[in-house]
Amino acid sequence: MDGRYEVYALADGHFYDTPDRLGTGGAQAEPLFTTARRAVPEGWRSARSGDWLTMTPVGPDGAPLPSPAQGWKIHSSATRANAERIAAIVWDYCVPRRIPFKFVPGPHLLHLRNAKYAGRDTSGKFVTLYPADEDRLREILHELGALLEGFEGPYILTDLRWHEGPLYVRYGAFARRYVVDERGSLVMAVRDGEGRLVPDRRAPSFQVPGWVTLPEFLRPQLAARDATTVGDLPYRIEKALHFSNGGGVYTGTDTRDGRRVVLKEARPHAGLAADGADAVARLGREKAALEAAAGTGVVPEVRDWFTLGDHRFLVMDFLEGRPLNAFFAERHPLLVPDPDPAAVRAYTRWALRVHRQVTEAVEAVHARGIVFNDLHVFNIMVGPDEESVYLVDFEAAAPVAENGRQVVAHPGFFAPPDRRGVEVDRYALACLRLALFLPVTSLFVVDRGKAAHLADVVADQFPDVPRAFLDEAVAEITRGAPAARPVAPADWPHSRDSMVKAILASATPERDDRLFPGDIAQFGDGGGLGLAHGAAGVLYALDRAGAERYDEGERWLLDHTAPPPPGTPLGLYDGLAGVAHVLDGLGHRQRALDLVAGILRENWRSLSSDLHGGLAGLGLVLDALADSAGEPELRTRAEEAAGILVRRLAEPLPDRPGRRAGLLRGATGTALFLLRRYERTGEPELLAAAGEALRRDLDRCVVQKGGGLEVDEGWRTLPYLGDGSAGIGLVLDDWLALGTDPTGVFERARTAVLTAATSRFYAQPGLFQGRAGMILHLARAGADPARLAAQIDGLGWFAMAYQGQLAFPGHQMMRLSMDLATGTAGCLLALTAALDGDRAAHLPFLPPPPAAPARGSAH
Repeated sequence: MDGRYEVYALADGHFYDTPDRLGTGGAQAEPLFTTARRAVPEGWRSARSGDWLTMTPVGPDGAPLPSPAQGWKIHSSATRANAERIAAIVWDYCVPRRIPFKFVPGPHLLHLRNAKYAGRDTSGKFVTLYPADEDRLREILHELGALLEGFEGPYILTDLRWHEGPLYVRYGAFARRYVVDERGSLVMAVRDGEGRLVPDRRAPSFQVPGWVTLPEFLRPQLAARDATTVGDLPYRIEKALHFSNGGGVYTGTDTRDGRRVVLKEARPHAGLAADGADAVARLGREKAALEAAAGTGVVPEVRDWFTLGDHRFLVMDFLEGRPLNAFFAERHPLLVPDPDPAAVRAYTRWALRVHRQVTEAVEAVHARGIVFNDLHVFNIMVGPDEESVYLVDFEAAAPVAENGRQVVAHPGFFAPPDRRGVEVDRYALACLRLALFLPVTSLFVVDRGKAAHLADVVADQFPDVPRAFLDEAVAEITRGAPAARPVAPADWPHSRDSMVKAILASATPERDDRLFPGDIAQFGDGGGLGLAHGAAGVLYALDRAGAERYDEGERWLLDHTAPPPPGTPLGLYDGLAGVAHVLDGLGHRQRALDLVAGILRENWRSLSSDLHGGLAGLGLVLDALADSAGEPELRTRAEEAAGILVRRLAEPLPDRPGRRAGLLRGATGTALFLLRRYERTGEPELLAAAGEALRRDLDRCVVQKGGGLEVDEGWRTLPYLGDGSAGIGLVLDDWLALGTDPTGVFERARTAVLTAATSRFYAQPGLFQGRAGMILHLARAGADPARLAAQIDGLGWFAMAYQGQLAFPGHQMMRLSMDLATGTAGCLLALTAALDGDRAAHLPFLPPPPAAPARGSAH
């Protein structure tokens, strides 16, 4: 689970949205601090930027006063209790001294910055001040530090603390400047000692850039920070299991007796739950709950409780075993194209037994007067015998007598507001009944009525599950929620028309940050413009599906690229190259040329090699625009990009763990561009280089138990279109249509990829990381129609309703999405490719391969 998505699920019940939208009016509006409501002083300008209110001194002409582009900045942290006073003190200090500053304007936004799954690189930052130089830095720290003496706040992990108060310092960018980093991504930048733009590193630990000297007056603060170590503890910390904004979880050994232990860390004032409790308070709750449940045999035993450097630690016995979710990849019988009935029966027996064991464990805890309050598949440990179970992570636990509501939970098990006390755990146990067979219960966050449909799917796929077992779960989950039966994806063309209506109904042309709701990535890549998550991708899918032109949407995209926001990425799927390609296809050629001209003024040759945001995607767009616009200069630049990629392929592979494979971020994207160049030029070295690129990605693949070929990332394998093997299969098809395969390696690989694309279960519906991508690949490859139909039916497992029309959830499935990569537009494109025989719907630069050879079928 990616905790970032929880924060983006707060402002809207249907779609991911920025948390600052909660404070902009309407029924959910949050109050602002009194300081944020002050009148703007004469000679100042204020502006909202995300979850900041910026205050900038201006000259007589209204222009901002000159200020450095980078330097030592000052942050202040705050708690909910003292934030109002800190904001007022900072305002009163900075305004008469003409010091630029910004602060978080409302208590809800401050809470989100300090919540459990908030970003650790931004945690605690309530105020930012921009000193003009080091002398002013020292002056502010002394003067403002004295004014804020005694105020508390969460520790800011990226910064160096000034004495014992809430002030911290860090060297970094003041102005928004960008550079392509070593991974080929556009990131915030500072200038180094030689005047070059380099990435502004924002890791959650204090670092001084190599060309910067730490001011002498900060050296005692650095020494004080370094004085706190774990060396004196009676525990040897061996491995970090998990980090959140509230602290870390570590495994280690008690050096006194050699027993394995788990140490859980809590940072004061950070890791806030919905009720405002910080990590220290929640860890105290966990200690009390575990002590109350001691001796039941279903919880870890407490061994120690201590403080180190203001951080609280709870030490518990280490439990042998693995979390329940880890067993799905190994045991779940639907991860193959043709599940073995005996395996389905065996899994059913095991899952029912595990659920019974979990139920008994929860009842044992209830008998000790404790509500678990956070039951889900990550907090259930299964012992080495794969039968016995334990409950872990009791931070949210509460006494039964309090009959309280849930304050933190996994989205797939999050009880509705009317459930209190032990009813919260009973709701989670009901969700677990379905999740053991179809782990997609996050859909209930959007619509609990979906439970009835999922229960029917479980009954169909697992015929030995007692119907009463499912019906009882549905009754508990849907209590007070109407059942929902959206349009079936296979009901074509009604499903096409319904998806188009849902997409258009979701549009917000009045907003500047995005046109169509989609993945949370759209809020960090230049205003929701791009092909993967932004307006360009949705407009592309609508066009390919034969929908009527959405003129207002096209105007929105034109308006928001004149000019594009600073820092917008440059690539095909993440940025301006993809926008240019879509606009050109819609007839807006001059804007497309303008955008590409802007890209070529950047350091585009240093982009990564990949298709998503790198040279492969840019090269494809350059060639296509050279064709449509008759611009030979663009063809020259495309040829240059191809040359760079061929040279990179000739270099030894970097010895870097985590090297990506697949269509979007692996070498397969390079292969696609080089194949398209080969089709233009007939140069054999391009075909050979494309083959080498494909072999590099195939070397990262493994054959799974069902015979499918998947990308091996070390800790998981992926069959998907974006980062998995299905995307490799798309380009393998194209290579085999153009080249020869005397050893049969590529043909065997493409057959195994087709097998991977026909499994009975996929965890998400989306185009790049889910079942829709399999549908697109199977349709393009001319696979067995029965296999394709089964995948289309399986997509219906995820079908939801938006304003009565067919829509699909996005990544993490906590909200609906309309974008191409994760949501309804991508499903629309895939279904059009599969079901509309008269329309060649496809991804950019991936039409059906020419003169494809005879195809094998997936078995």
